[in-house]
Amino acid sequence: MTVRHFLSLMDCSQAELIGLIKRGVELKSLHQQGVIYEPLKNRVLAMIFEKASTRTRVSFEAGMIQLGGQAIFLSPRDTQLGRGEPIEDSARVLSSMCDAVMIRTFAHQDLETFAQYSRVPVINGLSDDLHPCQLLADMQTYLEHRGSIQGKTVAWVGDGNNMCNTFIQAAIQFDFNLRVACPEGYEPDKAFLDQAGDRVTVTRDPLEAVAGAHLVNTDVWASMGQEDEAQARLKRFAPYQVTPAMLDHADESVLFMHCLPAHRGEEVNDQIMEDPRSVVWQQAENRLHAQKALVEFLLAD
Repeated sequence: MTVRHFLSLMDCSQAELIGLIKRGVELKSLHQQGVIYEPLKNRVLAMIFEKASTRTRVSFEAGMIQLGGQAIFLSPRDTQLGRGEPIEDSARVLSSMCDAVMIRTFAHQDLETFAQYSRVPVINGLSDDLHPCQLLADMQTYLEHRGSIQGKTVAWVGDGNNMCNTFIQAAIQFDFNLRVACPEGYEPDKAFLDQAGDRVTVTRDPLEAVAGAHLVNTDVWASMGQEDEAQARLKRFAPYQVTPAMLDHADESVLFMHCLPAHRGEEVNDQIMEDPRSVVWQQAENRLHAQKALVEFLLAD
């Protein structure tokens, strides 16, 4: 039997992705009703963190507990990976002891290598290229508030980073149009743009990207590993700060999202986080339920 991995949104069909976010809504409802649902009793998720996290760790760990399973947190200090053990060796050993492995790391190639040698599902908890689990939560949040995102216009304002790359894949898989506003030299990966074709447009003008948009997204201007570029980026990205006034150019039904943590006063101002059009807190909560749907999909009999 072929092992299913979730390294990118392209690892699932469109129907499977839509099913996952709808299942996330169902699991959220069960949780809110206090219904005990434990299809993953005696299942173990290993969680390898080479990058720090709040939401990814808590959502996967709490999710596994709520589904009746367990999660093991492994930092670079806790494993031989941090001391130079080959990835393929760690993959063989960990996948013989655990039922799935979630990895939050830098190089996407490391995820692919681990998955190649793993005999259990591997989940991308974030890489420098992609963050697919976050997009499941984002799409679930939009579905809950506005229904289907198919045919809608989505704006990305800021750095063409791993989140932006993943929104490009989401535009393909969930059938929406994406406008990316970023400074020259900070575009998303060309390979992802080529894959999306004319479904995605890149502009230098954030107001052009936001005009009439149904969903507006941003992220920090300097991601983990780019701290030495932070000051230079502050100057280049200053015109791209998302504010309530910028959202006024969007569709009247617009939602604002940010994957968090937010650097208030940089990519967003304080007012936007509490704006009635903002759904950042619901978006964060939905990491829990969307990932429960994902783990159930990969592991439940």
